[in-house]
Order: sequence, then C-alpha cells, then structure tokens
Amino acid sequence: MTRPERILLVTGMSGAGKSTALNTLEDLGWEVVDNLPLRLLDRLLGTRPSEGASGDRPLAFGIDSRTRGFDAAAIVARIKAMRGGGDDIATLFLDCQGAELERRYSETRRRHPLALDRPAADGIARERELLAPLRRWADQVIDTTSSKSNNLRLELRARFGEEVSGAPTLSVMSFGFARGIPRNADLVFDMRFLRNPHWDETLRPLSGLDAVVGEYIAADPGYGAVERIEALIEELLPRYQAEGKSYVTIAFGCTGGRHRSVHVAERVAARLRGRGFSPTVAHRDLGSRPDDSTEGSPGKDSK
Repeated sequence: MTRPERILLVTGMSGAGKSTALNTLEDLGWEVVDNLPLRLLDRLLGTRPSEGASGDRPLAFGIDSRTRGFDAAAIVARIKAMRGGGDDIATLFLDCQGAELERRYSETRRRHPLALDRPAADGIARERELLAPLRRWADQVIDTTSSKSNNLRLELRARFGEEVSGAPTLSVMSFGFARGIPRNADLVFDMRFLRNPHWDETLRPLSGLDAVVGEYIAADPGYGAVERIEALIEELLPRYQAEGKSYVTIAFGCTGGRHRSVHVAERVAARLRGRGFSPTVAHRDLGSRPDDSTEGSPGKDSK
C-alpha cells in the first residue's frame, strides 16, 4: 500500500456522529479505518511511498477514547511530526453539548463507553477532558448538537466532496430561531424583518418551497434588502477565498424555519449557482409543524 496523499483524522465525543461521518466519507470514495490500535495505525501512517509513486485514495481514520492505547497528547504530537515531514494530514473533531449527548444515550439505551456502570454524564465529562488536546488542536470542528444525521452528511459532503476551481465549498441553510442558531454557520442573516406567511391561514401549512409563499414574501416592501444581502455575500466570498478559507456556511433564519428563511435560502443558492458556485442546501427545520406559540404574535404586515 502506498502512502495516501490526503489523510483525515476523525475524532470527537462518543455519540456526536463519528460513525455517520466515516460512512459518509466512505461514500465519497475515501478509504476508512475505524478504531485501529494506535501501534498499528502508527505503522500504517509510517509507510512511505516509493519515489514517483502516487498515493492511494484519501484515507480517513477514526479515533476516540475507546481506541486501544488512546493518548490525545501523543496523537497530536505524532500528527505535528507528520506535518513537519510534509504530509497532508488534517483533523476533524465532532463535538456536541453534554445535555444532548445524554438525551441520545437515553433514547438508544446504550451505555457510554467510559461509564458502563455510572450515569452517562460522568462518562461524557471524563471523555471531554481526555479529548481536550485534540479539540483544541483540530483543524475543523463540527458541532452536531442541533444537527440530524442527514444534515451532518450534507455538511461533510460540502466540506470533503470535490472542490471546484479553488473556490470555497459553500453550504446554504435555513433554520428557525425558535430552535436555536446553527453552531457551524459563518454568516447568519435574520429574515424576521419580512412579513410572516404563518399568519396567513392559506399559507400556514405550506413552506418557502411553494411559489405562492415566495410571492407573498417578495411582496413585502422590505424585500429589496435580500438583494443587498446577496451582493454582500458575493463581495465576501472572494475575500474568504483569498484568506484561504475553504468552507463557508451561510445560514438564513426566521422564527419557525419553515417559510421566510427557506425561501431566501433557495433564492440565494440559485443566485450563487448562477455565479459558478455549487452550494449544498439544507433546511434544518422545514419538517417542523406550524405552531402559533413558536411564531409569537403576528406583525402588522402579516395580518
């Protein structure tokens, strides 16, 4: 086996989505190895290609607190040494808030690997401490606290799929402020200044993907601001690229995440495609049910 030209260490909190990440990378054509004992992993990464030989498929290997011989500080030191030798190796850390991890373990009835005979919270706290050196040193961090598996897959495909013309890999998403701001967004735009279709009984069960909803939103006198937001994004993207930023996530929020944010996210993504970008689009809260208590009270332009 020749040395892969590109290597990615995938690590993070147990329950944060490492298996989903590795499966997604495998679907993208990466070679994947999970929880290989560190002494064997060291041999694998120490294999040098012969002169003139090209590397195999990119390699992703998973490491977490269950890996035999786990030592976060030693792993960091090993990877730093490899980088010093000219290897293209990066680290992806999957994080998640403790309360959400506890909920996931409770729903699946699995025991935390570091707390087989104690509450999951104890294992989560211990693991976070063990992984701290890797978390601090990681090249990329994805917080999956408010992400579903499919959203994580979309994020990974955007980051590790084929890159075009050296431009940043773009993700455009919609969300509802009532359910929290996305933790991985680089740019967040609040669409709550537009009138809310939720308060129209005909439009309430529809979404921002429906043309009639889009027409209703576009009729708002303040809708011209969306075009200025698009112009700002187009101005910023080349600057991000010049600074070496490879991944940019643009998030549009409204109250519930079903109407205004969805419509604007689709509009902006279409404009970016017309400018030669290939954004991945995700609507985090589109599947949520319409709820008056979530939406607050109707504005004067929504009645």
